[in-house]
Amino acid sequence: MSHDTEMMSRALALASQAAAAGEVPVGAVVCDGETGEIIGEGRNGPIGASDPTAHAEIVAIREAAGRTGNYRLTGATLYVTLEPCAMCAGAISFARIGRVVFAADDPKGGGVAHGPRFFEQPTCHWRPVVEQLPDRADEAARLLREFFTTRR
Repeated sequence: MSHDTEMMSRALALASQAAAAGEVPVGAVVCDGETGEIIGEGRNGPIGASDPTAHAEIVAIREAAGRTGNYRLTGATLYVTLEPCAMCAGAISFARIGRVVFAADDPKGGGVAHGPRFFEQPTCHWRPVVEQLPDRADEAARLLREFFTTRR
């Protein structure tokens, strides 16, 4: 199993935890660029935290920055189960994360491959490499579909 697949599996497990807690099932993992070690992880938690910024990516970035003692995570890789929104793309840019790997597209709320395409804007000061891991996209999308089906 490749490192990317392994890290996305961890992010998917975190997404499942979010769903079990009644949150939108999105999970994220930040890995050190040199060692590949997990330095931060998070799952969606805006409802439980009463915090609209408690997206999985933000939670994972905060943990990674705290663990490293540096707000700049240059060279780190962020794995996330759903395409980041514009707010999370902004945080990724400010943290100077080197690479973003996501599973499922988010045509409605995404800010990287859809919507505002944050990293393509001329005012964006830091642009990570962005890749999609299509072999895990179906699993991530299924978690989201199941979650919202039970909510309706």
